[in-house]
Amino acid sequence: MRALIIGAAGFVGRHLIRGLQKAGWDVAATRMATETLDENLPVYELDILDLDAVSRLIESFKPDCIFHLAAQSSVALSWKQPSLTVDVNIKGALNLLESIRSASVRPKTLLIGSGDEYGLAQKTEAKISEETLLMPDNVYAASKVAQGMLGQIYARAYGLDIVVVRAFNHIGPGQSDSFALSSFCKQAAMIEAGLSEPVIRVGNLEAKRDFTDVRDIVTAYRLLAEKGESGTVYNVGSGKAVSISDMLGIILSLSKVDIAVEQDPARMRPSDIPIVAADTSRLYTLTGWQPQIPINITLSDTLLDWRTRVNSGER
Repeated sequence: MRALIIGAAGFVGRHLIRGLQKAGWDVAATRMATETLDENLPVYELDILDLDAVSRLIESFKPDCIFHLAAQSSVALSWKQPSLTVDVNIKGALNLLESIRSASVRPKTLLIGSGDEYGLAQKTEAKISEETLLMPDNVYAASKVAQGMLGQIYARAYGLDIVVVRAFNHIGPGQSDSFALSSFCKQAAMIEAGLSEPVIRVGNLEAKRDFTDVRDIVTAYRLLAEKGESGTVYNVGSGKAVSISDMLGIILSLSKVDIAVEQDPARMRPSDIPIVAADTSRLYTLTGWQPQIPINITLSDTLLDWRTRVNSGER
């Protein structure tokens, strides 16, 4: 299989590259001009907002499968830069769909969305299925709803082989510190290195989220690329809601030093859903996929990664 990963220089993309290569796929990837990608594969510089450039790349590479990861993926940043979020997540996806529609090849395409798309619906349902009403409660989530709807429209109208994914929270080595658990791990690593005072600053610790190791997530993506049905939506997640407080407790237990916890108003979101958990029965029925990596191992690996990054000078 020839796979093209759009937006591969980010956290998930690097893990997806390794997962696909391990499974024997022929992989190429794109990155923005400001990004670096040192993996052993063909890498193309691409601006997803340049329709002609996207079209040229698909025609020249002729992929069997496209994984669309290019996104502004931070909820917090989406409140601060809503226009950027809408441009990248909606217009970028539309450019990809238009390029595929006019191409001489018909690659299977995974549009990667988010469990945040369910938004306020998660206040009333124990587990969220793909049939749950979408009630996005932030700019990022709304942009991903639009992306998924466009994918389904293009699948129906033009016969494109589009699979829509709603991935719930994922974590692992290499993640940005703009996400809560990775931020906690970075802060712990900075404290251990004597570069910060022994206090981790946090937002809302009472929220419960569905966390999955990114290495398990990309396995699910590969299986959906192999078996997913066109026009269909699939949740990807652990199916369990765990409190941010419990996750922080594990990180503190893994730390080499004593650390205090302090709430930071700047880390509180304008809107926050109390409980998030995915119903992944559709994915399991199709592929048999279930997470394999325990969350304590995920957090340990993420903390170890941040120790390495901090010791190498990353701040």
